[in-house]
Amino acid sequence: MAKRKVPEESIEEPVEENTGESGGDGYVEIKMGGGWYMTISLAHSDRFEKEYVELAKERGGVKRSRFNLNPSHVRMLGETLIKFADDNGL
Repeated sequence: MAKRKVPEESIEEPVEENTGESGGDGYVEIKMGGGWYMTISLAHSDRFEKEYVELAKERGGVKRSRFNLNPSHVRMLGETLIKFADDNGL
């Protein structure tokens, strides 16, 4: 697999994780740059009476895009993201 060269000036600052208290409060916010944040939160559906994990891209307190994930798949997603980053030198 070919790797593309990225000029150093185009590489963003390291991702900062603002987790506040990491005691399982059900909310994580990751600063992405340019005023964007990735939020990960536990939510509850009144309609289906189930919990889910919401991944959202936020700017200015407004959610621009969202993805709902079954809680049983969260660990698998995390492990897969780490493997993907390792395999691709990210």
